[in-house]
Amino acid sequence: MSFANQVAIITGASSGIGWELAKTLAAQQCAVGVLARRQDRLDALVQEIQAAGGKAACAVADVAERGPTVAAIHSLRDQLGPVDLLIANSGVGYPTTIEPLNTDQIVRMFNVNTLGVVYAIEAVLPEMLQRGKGHLAAVSSLAAYLPMPGESGYCASKAAVSFYMDSLRMQLRGRGVHVTTVCPGFIETPMTAHNPFKMPFLLKPDRAAQLIVRALARKKKTYNFPWQTTLLIKLAAWMPEWLIARALAGKAGKGGTKDPPP
Repeated sequence: MSFANQVAIITGASSGIGWELAKTLAAQQCAVGVLARRQDRLDALVQEIQAAGGKAACAVADVAERGPTVAAIHSLRDQLGPVDLLIANSGVGYPTTIEPLNTDQIVRMFNVNTLGVVYAIEAVLPEMLQRGKGHLAAVSSLAAYLPMPGESGYCASKAAVSFYMDSLRMQLRGRGVHVTTVCPGFIETPMTAHNPFKMPFLLKPDRAAQLIVRALARKKKTYNFPWQTTLLIKLAAWMPEWLIARALAGKAGKGGTKDPPP
C-alpha cells in the first residue's frame, strides 16, 4: 500500500521516532501534520519536509491535555484535509521509585502515554467512522508485555495502551477503520538517552520509522520489533519473578528522566 495523497497526523513528532515517521511518510507523498510541545522543533521539521518537496503542517499541544490536543489535531485537519492515518506516538518515561513513591511522575506517564492516545483518537475517529475508512495506530512498547522492577509505572501505562488498542480493534471490526498497535524495543532517542544500562539490539530512529511504516502499509494488527528483543521478552515472560528481579537488581529506580525537554 502507498501513502501517497493521504493525510497522516503524528503526535510526539519533535524528536525520535515521531520525527523520522513524519519524514518517511512525507517522502511517500503523504501530507503530514505533526504535533508536539516544542514549536521550534516542529517548525524545523516542517521546513525540512517542505525543502524536500513534501507537504507538512504543525500544531503545538501537550497530549496530556484533552482540549488542546483535540483542537490542535482539528487545526491540522483543516489545513491538510480529512485524516487517513493517525499515529499516536507521544510518550514519556520515568523510572519508578518507592522511597518515596514518585506518584506525580507516574501520573504524568499515564496522562501522556495512555490518555494522550485516547485524546488523539477522539479527535479523528468520528470522521473516520462517517467516511467508513481510516487507520489508527499507537506506539506502545515491548515493555507492555513484561513487568519489570523499577519500571512499573512505564510498563503499566504501555500495557494500558496495548489493551486499549486491541479492544478498540475488535469493537471497530467491520467499520472500515484499521487499528495497529506498535511495540518497539530499544530505540536511540532522547527518551532512552539516560538509561544507565546496556540496551540490546538498539535501533536508530530512522530504521525504526521505516519498519513501522512498512507494518502500517500492511495493516498489521500488532507489530513487535525488533524480533531479537521480542524473543527475549517472550522468553523472560516464562521466568519466575525472583529471577527477573535478580537479573535487574541495581537498575530499579535508577536513571534520569526519559521525558524530552518541553
